Amino acid sequence: MAVNVLIPTPLRKYTNDQEMVSAEAGNIASMVTDLERQFPGIGARITDEQGEVRRFVNVYVNEEDIRFLQGKDTELTDGDNISIVPAIAGG
Repeated sequence: MAVNVLIPTPLRKYTNDQEMVSAEAGNIASMVTDLERQFPGIGARITDEQGEVRRFVNVYVNEEDIRFLQGKDTELTDGDNISIVPAIAGG
């Protein structure tokens, strides 16, 4: 199934400056795998070596934070909107 993925500005260098891309995925983990297949290098910016979403990256499915769902195993349905949001440090 195809989902829409909003790419944050810092990661658009991997997607040829595309703000929105499509991925074939049944869950968040497979979405990252498909993004990496399409855009080499982007996967390592989203997940760590164990495949876990990096702690400074927030991922939302239809505006719901996956940390409050099933994390990387959060199931996706056709047409879902995924937002990848890097955390911003300040002080």
